[in-house]
Amino acid sequence: MPVSPRADLDSLPAYVPGRSIPGAIKLASNEVPLGPLPSVLDVIADAAKSANRYPDMGAFALVERLASKLDVSQDQVAIGCGSVSLCQQLIQAFCAPGDEVLFAWRSFEAYPIITQVVGAHQVTIPLDDTYAHDLDAMAAAITPKTRVVFVCNPNNPTGTAVRREALERFLDTVPDNVLVVLDEAYREYVTDPDVPDGLSLLPGRDNVAVLRTFSKAYGLAGLRVGYLISNETVVSATRKVYVPFSVNSVAQAAALASLDAEKELLARCVELVAERERVRDGLLAAGYDVPESQANFVWLPLGERTADFAEHALESKVIVRPFVGDGARVTIGTPEENDTLLATATSFPR
Repeated sequence: MPVSPRADLDSLPAYVPGRSIPGAIKLASNEVPLGPLPSVLDVIADAAKSANRYPDMGAFALVERLASKLDVSQDQVAIGCGSVSLCQQLIQAFCAPGDEVLFAWRSFEAYPIITQVVGAHQVTIPLDDTYAHDLDAMAAAITPKTRVVFVCNPNNPTGTAVRREALERFLDTVPDNVLVVLDEAYREYVTDPDVPDGLSLLPGRDNVAVLRTFSKAYGLAGLRVGYLISNETVVSATRKVYVPFSVNSVAQAAALASLDAEKELLARCVELVAERERVRDGLLAAGYDVPESQANFVWLPLGERTADFAEHALESKVIVRPFVGDGARVTIGTPEENDTLLATATSFPR
């Protein structure tokens, strides 16, 4: 018999990245519009000189730096090849075939893929009528087979966020043997003080893990560095299923340099948030239903008109991220790019 892959791979959903077209404005992948700072670029260039050497497999310099910054022990920090890699490592570490992974839908599109790859079953709960997590319904869906629950906060692709009271009530409801992963890739763009920092929820909760990334606010999407904060048991298990050397030496050096330049990078976030509010206000004025976003993108729940909107935007050389049948996610770009997006959205026939 010829070599053949697993039979269930035929049903594995494909991850669909944002399109890139030369000359077009790309507002499809939640990337920041500006590149790494000059000081970070210098470090990247210097680190590339040692590309003939293997990286520090444990990224221990970065672990030490993050542990100090976040006031946790080094045993509470794990580094991964982007936070999405850590999502998969968590499922590998805590789920066996037949176990259940629970998450809202629509949410981060990698969740169903990495769940099936590991052989676990996905359980999805629809977002509520505000396009946010329905935490009560998620809590009710937990069964003895549930092992991992993802809460993407702010949620990708809707930008909506759950508030402290609801999230704490949910965490107190979840059984101790179920791991809740607070996926906070967009934490640096949160402006509502009632949206909790997941790290503040860790004390006294051994079944909670927090994910962060250098891809968004720190502008290192192309280098792939994410990190996990939890208790020593969760972190140790996550490290065991790490693909050796998958966080390269250039990425590690860039992450450390970005932490050195954190104040300047976070100032960029303030500017981007101001643009986010301007774009949302403009879309609302144009008659769109746009939920409040706490991320670096906005969500247009266009339903069956989603594909039409994406094609209309492309005619104006603007690339958005359509989720056909649900809506379009639009990344916040430069002011000039956002002006083009608003003009394009205003001219869309509805």
